[in-house]
Amino acid sequence: MSIIEQATRRLEELRRAGIDVPSWAPTATEPGFGPVTGAPGGAATLAPPAPIARTVADDIELAPRTVARPTRAERAPTNARSRDCALSKSLRMERTILSVSSCTLLAVVRGLGDYQIIGSSLDDAAGEAFDKTAKLLGLSYPGGPALAALARSGRPGKFQFPRPMLDRPGLDFSFSGLKTAVVVATRDVQLDEQTRADVAREFQQAVVETLVAKCARAAAQTGMATLVVAGGVGANEHLRSELAALGRRAGLKVLYPRPEFCTDNAAMIAYAGYRRLAGGEHDELKIRASARWPLDTLRPPPHAS
Repeated sequence: MSIIEQATRRLEELRRAGIDVPSWAPTATEPGFGPVTGAPGGAATLAPPAPIARTVADDIELAPRTVARPTRAERAPTNARSRDCALSKSLRMERTILSVSSCTLLAVVRGLGDYQIIGSSLDDAAGEAFDKTAKLLGLSYPGGPALAALARSGRPGKFQFPRPMLDRPGLDFSFSGLKTAVVVATRDVQLDEQTRADVAREFQQAVVETLVAKCARAAAQTGMATLVVAGGVGANEHLRSELAALGRRAGLKVLYPRPEFCTDNAAMIAYAGYRRLAGGEHDELKIRASARWPLDTLRPPPHAS
């Protein structure tokens, strides 16, 4: 059984079970479209899917115009539509601040492909800082979930770490100094289980307070009414709780995807491709992998709504 046949059978099973499957998804008679991303990322990761997409398209006689190439940089406005729905409705991204925790940036979103970056990380992203600190504490990769779990048993006030760049104006981030502060604070300390939990708690608190403060600052400066949070750290329960509190205080509507859609996943690429295809955009089947694809270099599709 081919990959297409397996995928089609699985989708039909979901439909029969009453699971909401987007109307544009493949069926036995309507194969749909094939989204594939070419950036950003390493060539070894991104290059193989392109010929596979071509082969699949040829196998089901998919017209070249129906192959869209969304970028992973659009994952946040793509998958952070609401808490409860992943794909089935369109996101109207107007008057929105986008906060992407994985690469740690803040952007004003006026619509699909219409982004203005207003703050970004100068070095380590929040997710990188989580992973590196987790490794220091002997936790498994990816470090975010493990560190957050350990932080639950941490005691407040046992360590004091900086809140990076909150003492200066602007919306940029920097987390390399926070990671260094953890290294220095634990250099001559016996890292038993309780101490590791104490470190994890204070580190998480420092990151969350920094992210929330910068989001609040961005909302005040831009006057945006909605905050969309995405990326791996967006799954952090403490961050979600604090952002919800910010929303209540500032009158912001705060949205984020279900945790399973916070990290890289096929659904975000499929939905981004669908939105761009629906807007009249398509690429040729020849796709070039690119290591970098800045969010603010993207443009709206021809018929963006």
